[in-house]
Amino acid sequence: MTSTPAAPRATRRARVAIAGNPNTGKTTVFNRLTGAHQKVGNYAGVTVEIHEGRLALQKSGTVDLLDVPGAYSLSARSREEELAIQAIAGLEPFASPDLVVVVADATQLSRNLYFVLQVLELGLPCVIALNMTDMLAERGLVVDVRALEQELGVPVVETTGTSGKGLAELRERIDDALVNNARHVPRNLTSSLGPQLAEDLALVSEAIPLYWSRGSQERKRALALWALISIDDNDELADVPAALRASVLERRALAAAEGRSIDTEIVQTRYSWIDSRMPSFLKEAGTRPRSRTERIDAVLLNPVAGFLIFLLLMGIVFQSLFTWASPLMGVIEGIFDSFAGWLRDVLPAGVGREFVTEGLIAGVGSVLVFLPQILMLFLFIGLMEDTGYMARAAFLMDRVMRSIGLSGRAFVPMISGYACAVPAILATRTMERQRDRTLTMLVIPLMTCSARLPVYALIIGALFPVSHVFGFVPVQGLLMVGMYLFSTVTALVAAAVLSRTLFKAKTPPLILELPPYRVPHLPSVLRMMWQRSRAFLQQAGGVILVCTVVLWAMLHFPRDPLRTSSYEAQRQALVEKGQSHAELDAREAAENMRRSLGGRLGHAIEPVISPLGFDWKIGIGLVGAFAAREVFVTTMGVVYGAGNDADEASTTLRDKIKAESRADGKPVYTPLVGLSLMIFFALACQCMSTLAAVKRETQGWKWPIFLFAYMSVLAWIASFAVYQGGRALGFD
Repeated sequence: MTSTPAAPRATRRARVAIAGNPNTGKTTVFNRLTGAHQKVGNYAGVTVEIHEGRLALQKSGTVDLLDVPGAYSLSARSREEELAIQAIAGLEPFASPDLVVVVADATQLSRNLYFVLQVLELGLPCVIALNMTDMLAERGLVVDVRALEQELGVPVVETTGTSGKGLAELRERIDDALVNNARHVPRNLTSSLGPQLAEDLALVSEAIPLYWSRGSQERKRALALWALISIDDNDELADVPAALRASVLERRALAAAEGRSIDTEIVQTRYSWIDSRMPSFLKEAGTRPRSRTERIDAVLLNPVAGFLIFLLLMGIVFQSLFTWASPLMGVIEGIFDSFAGWLRDVLPAGVGREFVTEGLIAGVGSVLVFLPQILMLFLFIGLMEDTGYMARAAFLMDRVMRSIGLSGRAFVPMISGYACAVPAILATRTMERQRDRTLTMLVIPLMTCSARLPVYALIIGALFPVSHVFGFVPVQGLLMVGMYLFSTVTALVAAAVLSRTLFKAKTPPLILELPPYRVPHLPSVLRMMWQRSRAFLQQAGGVILVCTVVLWAMLHFPRDPLRTSSYEAQRQALVEKGQSHAELDAREAAENMRRSLGGRLGHAIEPVISPLGFDWKIGIGLVGAFAAREVFVTTMGVVYGAGNDADEASTTLRDKIKAESRADGKPVYTPLVGLSLMIFFALACQCMSTLAAVKRETQGWKWPIFLFAYMSVLAWIASFAVYQGGRALGFD
């Protein structure tokens, strides 16, 4: 991290950073201040969306606002938490702010003042937006705003983000602070530090580079405090100067040898300062009644009732992604199918028409078809975050998820993977640590998504006759349930293994401030929902479109002009006789696919997949399924001449699969082969959209390549064990 000084104010607009703890209403205040005048900022090396906006002020003119990622403090152990100190202190890639507006939750004042104190230690001009003061009455408390202003030495404005109360005064205070170029005398905590910690601070301060401190002793001391509590052997921080890291690790090692905890000493020093002053501005306003939040939490955090309600809510989310979004997805597919059909009627026959209708139009449709699920998922996440329930959900699931090396926040993305991995991967943004987000992304594709169901339905319907276990349990239904259980257990085991190997790190305790329940600010929720969905369409959508077109080309080229002419002559002869040429079209499509690059690839990989019980035709299906898992069904329909409109319920396709035989007369498809194929699809990452989403979220190809590789190897090993093990037991 390097320091970015501010340009002279005469040559640029003023910059204001909006910062604060999560769940303080910070983003709602930002949205109300900026309205529609905001965008996602692009910063080198930053993988989290940073929103920027503009605010028109009476005296200062138009100023730039930056919505800093929420953080409980400026102390950071992860790359995402590091963004808060970078944005506020003006370290690369962020320019120095001219003013920091800290949005503080009045109902969690002590915790929020810890963050405020760190900002003030840096000597930054500051305005406090004291949010949710209207909820203090429920707790029988009141904040003396004037006393708080006097104690902190900066303006304090009471606000209610959801209703907009106090925002006009906040604009005025921001305007006045910018015009007056307000400065704050930094809080000097060194006088209250113990002698050992003061020595640690003095030595680490010497390692703070000049381009960080800018010659300010107060700023150097504040950044040294940040370094002492943020840098350790397990942090995920980037661009920390090597000399600073070495100095901090040396002091932490010496402190540990002496039985001291530097973290505890720094935290206690700050909280001692806060606790000694709290009685002067936080006062009782009468008898404290039991708050609405406490009454609701008595139910929602109950170990039994709370967990059942949580499962019910997750069921609603799952239902919305799995079922409610289906009609909208069907409408989108219908629109693109109709458009492609219209183009087939108006465009001249040939490769150009096929490229437009089957490659380009289908590619755009394969991107937009995810939009209903993504919008619904982010709508539910936004509502849960804005009401305050998301923190409760993380609390309820933390013990279960911690056993596999994840935090409770991983549960919602993982269960969303049952519908579709793409929106589920985007939902990992609710998790703080990059390590947890990446780990969760790598196991979400193992959950049985809806795209696998057509494959399961085709295989089970074709190879497993209708029968019952114990006289009443249907075998086909039991197999479907078994595939869901298998994928879930595999995902949990994979998470446990990865968290203890590749992502081995000390799992920090889940520290949550349970915010009070509040009515969500719907415009902010909808804006967030659209911004995140648009980001997917703009970035991951391009990758999906390109991959779709490439796969289409692989399954359609090269073409043999002589073969095409021969089929065209046969087709013309049938037309002259008044006979249907549908069967001929199916034979031509099947032969073209078998001779295409994708077909040749299917032949090429046959030696690799034959130990799993698969032949080259299944290999072509696996190649086609990379566009989307459900495409396996239509690809097999073309390969077997059942038509390109065949689906999992197609009797013709099922009959052709059952009738397919090898050179020695043995059937290609047996129940054991079917089970091996379902296991392969349960574990393999046969989905370019998933890889595109991971690439978009991790800002690189490293993790998508790893995801594809480890899932493919896992799928091969599991399918090999099932098929060869079954043959050894005589089930072939």
